[in-house]
Order: sequence, then structure tokens, then C-alpha cells
Amino acid sequence: MSEFSWDVKYAGVQVLVSKLLMQGRGRQHAVVFEKYQQKAEYFMCSCIGKGGRNVQRTPGGLLYRQRWNNLQFVTSASFLLTVYSDYLSSARKSVNCAVGNVAPSELLSFAKSQVDYILGDNPRATSYMVGYGNNYPRQVHHRASSIVSIKVDPSFVSCRGGYATWFSRKASDPNLLTGATVGGPDAYDNFADQRDNYEQTEPATYNNAPLLGVLARLSGGHSGFNQLLPVVLPSPKPIATQPTPAQQPKTTPTPVSSSSPVSIEQKMTTSWNAKGRTYYRYSTIVTNKSTKTLKSINLSISNVYGPLWGLSRSGDKYGFPAWLNSLPAGKSFEFVYIHSAPPADVSVSSYSLAYRGGNLLQ
Repeated sequence: MSEFSWDVKYAGVQVLVSKLLMQGRGRQHAVVFEKYQQKAEYFMCSCIGKGGRNVQRTPGGLLYRQRWNNLQFVTSASFLLTVYSDYLSSARKSVNCAVGNVAPSELLSFAKSQVDYILGDNPRATSYMVGYGNNYPRQVHHRASSIVSIKVDPSFVSCRGGYATWFSRKASDPNLLTGATVGGPDAYDNFADQRDNYEQTEPATYNNAPLLGVLARLSGGHSGFNQLLPVVLPSPKPIATQPTPAQQPKTTPTPVSSSSPVSIEQKMTTSWNAKGRTYYRYSTIVTNKSTKTLKSINLSISNVYGPLWGLSRSGDKYGFPAWLNSLPAGKSFEFVYIHSAPPADVSVSSYSLAYRGGNLLQ
């Protein structure tokens, strides 16, 4: 598979499974997962022109898949190349292509070359992002862009009128669709800036979405970003969890021993600097170590000074995320938070385990 698009997601899945292997996870499925990784790396090698069967390119160096909206494949492939490059860097690995090993930096550099082409470094010196540079599409295949703004002319425009009067005009768009990425050039780097040339001038959200991810990564330079891979992270420091039992009707609270069926482990997964302050992203794993289903849990969290995702909140207590009603034996769930401080204090206030005849409260 040498395509990744809005309706063909195989390569994306293969990249995510490869990440599991690089994290040292999923070894019980290694036989299957390694096949996924082989296919992911086949995709990478094909894109950069170092595989056994490579993706076609235009004379100017742009990946080329089809006439209609080819840039959707370019931006999505560039996104996967960028992500996989960071996975490899984090794991200190390289890609084994047909012509030999390829360093992660080469994947990122190729992704950048595709973005450079889109933004104007191409034989036509045309930016295929509307509003970027001096030479960009002026007749975008987009109804709202082709009709004058109500702020300029408040006259009523009917649906048919908008098409007959405005859309069919051979003039530049009165409404600039700033930031939109159009379909792009043909297999020979040619491009016709005409509104009815929908194969080349039609914009799409699935052109811009992956491009945004690539641009965000490129803004960080070539230093290499850790993508939650533990091989290059500091050793996680488990947070002490000595749950105190909640008051329950007709129940005498007793201290929960170190053999608590619920464990909590936190680790810092990434960090960055912004406006002179260092921010940290923490991942917290809550695991049911018992042999019974965990029916409910109340977590006490203090000293957190930023946004938190993955838990439901009730007052000053936190419970299962909205999509989780219980936690089977041996399973875990994760929540994350971001702030510019050491790890928050997380502990179990109370929980209940399922057993025959009802729930066991602690």
C-alpha cells in the first residue's frame, strides 16, 4: 500500500501499530504486528523513492497519485513521514529500505520538500495555498469564495444566481479563501487556475488537516521530538498511592494496604518551552490489579495547575472517563494533564469491586 487518504487508512494504522512495537508493547501479537510494521516501512520507502516499487513523482519532485485533488495524497503522506520520523528518532532506529538503511532525518527532510513544493518551491513558482505568497490560485472551485461578501454588497443572492452570476465568472475570487489548499498540479507540474477546473482548484479539509500537522512539526526544527516512546524518556517515578477508604453507610473504614487492587503510575511524556516557561505533559495509568471488575473509582488529585483530559469530574473527585463504565481485571485506563510543575498528587479515595451478590466497597 502506497496511499494514505481520507478513505484509505491502512498506512495510518500500520504506523500506529509500529509505534506499539517501538514502545516495547504488544509483544504477544508480535508476529502480526511486525507484518504491519513491514508494510508501514514499505510505505515510507515508496514515498522517498528508495523502495522496490516507488510512488510516481512529477518532474518537479511532487508525489503524484491521481489527477483529481492530488495534493490530498501529498499532505497525508508527508504527515505520516513526519510522524514516523519522530517515532524512529525516539527509538533510535532507522528504516530498512530496498536500497539500504534510511535515517529518520531523511524522512522528515523529504516531507519538508513536499511542503516547500506546495508553498511555491516548484517549476511554476506557484503556491497552492490560497493567500500564501504572491502567486496563488485566484479562481478557487468554491461557491462562497466566488461570491461577493455581504459586507461589500448586501444584495440577496439566490442559489441559482450565485452559480450563474458569480460562480461562472472568469474573474478572481471576490472572497479570498485564505489558507485553503487546492488540488494542485498534474503529473507534469502544470496547473490551470480556472474555477470550473475542479480537479485542480477545488480545496478540501482533508488537504489542510494533515498539512497543519506537518507545519506544526517543522516549526520545531530538526532536533527530534519524542513521541511518547519510553526508550528515551526518564524512568517513570510511580506516585505513592495509599488510598484512604471513603465513608460508606454501615461500613467501618479500614486503611487500604500496599496490596491495593488499584495501582497508579505517572510519567512525564514530553516537555516544551513557551514564553520563558517550561510545560510538561504527564501520562497517568490507572490499573485494576485485582481479579474482579472495578465497578467505580474516586480519585483525589491535587497540585495540578493546567488542563486535564480523560476523567469525569464530580466536585473535587474524579472518576472513570465518560466512555468507561467499569474496568475489567488486569485492564488500565489513562488520563493526561499539562502544567508547568512537577507531577500532581494522585491517589485513590475509594473504589468498588464487583463480586457475586453485589459490590465490595473500599
